[in-house]
Amino acid sequence: MFEQTFKNIDDILWKDSGCSTELDYAEQSSWILFLKWLDDYEKEKETKASLENKTFKPVLDKQYQWSSWAIVKKKNGKVDFNKLLQGPDLKKFVDEKLFPYLSSFRNKAESFDTLEYKIGEIFSELKNKLQDGYTLRDVINEVDNLEFKSSEQKHELSALYEEKIKNMGNAGRNGGEYYTPRPLIKSIIKVIDPKVGETVYDGAVGSAGFLVEAFEHMSKSKSLTTSELKTLQTKSFYGAEKKTLAYIIGIMNMILHGIESPNIIHQNTLDTNIQEIQNKDRVDIILANPPFGGKEKTNIQENFPIKTSETAYLFLQHFIKKLKVGGRCGVVIKNTFLSNTDNASIALRKQLLEECNLFTILDLPSGAFIGTGVKTVVLFFEKGQPTKKIWYYKLNTGRNLGKTNSLNEIDLEDYIKLAKEKKSSNNSWLLDINKINKETLDLAVQNPNLIKKEDSRTPQQIISEIEELDLQSKKYFKSIKDLI
Repeated sequence: MFEQTFKNIDDILWKDSGCSTELDYAEQSSWILFLKWLDDYEKEKETKASLENKTFKPVLDKQYQWSSWAIVKKKNGKVDFNKLLQGPDLKKFVDEKLFPYLSSFRNKAESFDTLEYKIGEIFSELKNKLQDGYTLRDVINEVDNLEFKSSEQKHELSALYEEKIKNMGNAGRNGGEYYTPRPLIKSIIKVIDPKVGETVYDGAVGSAGFLVEAFEHMSKSKSLTTSELKTLQTKSFYGAEKKTLAYIIGIMNMILHGIESPNIIHQNTLDTNIQEIQNKDRVDIILANPPFGGKEKTNIQENFPIKTSETAYLFLQHFIKKLKVGGRCGVVIKNTFLSNTDNASIALRKQLLEECNLFTILDLPSGAFIGTGVKTVVLFFEKGQPTKKIWYYKLNTGRNLGKTNSLNEIDLEDYIKLAKEKKSSNNSWLLDINKINKETLDLAVQNPNLIKKEDSRTPQQIISEIEELDLQSKKYFKSIKDLI
């Protein structure tokens, strides 16, 4: 129902000189979508309060509400074109009044987990990139056709928004950092299996794919009571995101999936000294695909016992510290982590193996992440017990992966089935941790099923077998000749 509206929005944005990529389309449509969602959300709350004879106080002052500046309607429900801001007047209002007002909420909010703070955070660093006020008017008109009221509407909008995020991942540049293939995320969550009542955390939120899929998994795992649903929506999912674009997209994605007040903060996770993480800060589940290949500054490295400029290694230290004892983690990392011989890599493998049970390593094929040829693995571990055995699974899709041939859920079915009991197969095996090199702690993926067995035959036996095969060949060709 809303698919054409989304397409129309992108077509309109394409015409504006301020937008040039899928990243711009997602960013600019997101802040407008957010304000329309907020208007529908507030109306729903107002109706509920009225039915319960309670007073309702809207978050936004009257003049900044959607119905006062975006789409002004008469009492009969028709648009009042005489009061509708157009062209330069609309752009001036948005740039000089609306954005400054909304950004001020960050300083006025009582705490990080309030809707007011989210509004302030989103609009503090974001700006309206649309150069033409008439283009802005056209986008607003299209967005007004969307409704965030019924669960069916929200489901369709969330699916369309996911597609937009996926297109960002395919757009090149740094778009891929916002999109982890959903089939992979779902498979990781099925193995970790978060339960209602457990807290789920992603310190590198991006588009919040892990958190929204965990919400879907947990909400469908059982018949929820009203209290359990409220717990899922308000006290289950936490995260942090450094970049402004990813922050607003992550917030919007969670809202569309039914998490109305996402507990995501806008900050660099690595700015926190991990020694300051206390028991109250720890979580049950961590699901993440942290950025890798980055070069962190010395002052950031000082927050971690194992000094390294590799971003992913710092995140891994943070995740180990952030987990409760008994907590579980599924994290994507470059496969070179398993075998690098530098001091930081070895020290981090040592910490992981001693403090956690690294129970599974999923080896992903090249092309699993569109737009990059980087080979990655997924580490699954539980904090509190040392590692004794690791179950490896080498994913083999039997085809080259790419934009038009991406990873799908069927590719991962065998892995999920075998992972439950850690069964051995042509693509999976168990490694006894006592058999690895004690100095290097090399955990590289080496499928023993593919290692050729040493030929134990003597030279005389080999010659005899060759002579026997030669004799059989002669008999075969003679029988063919006799038939002719």
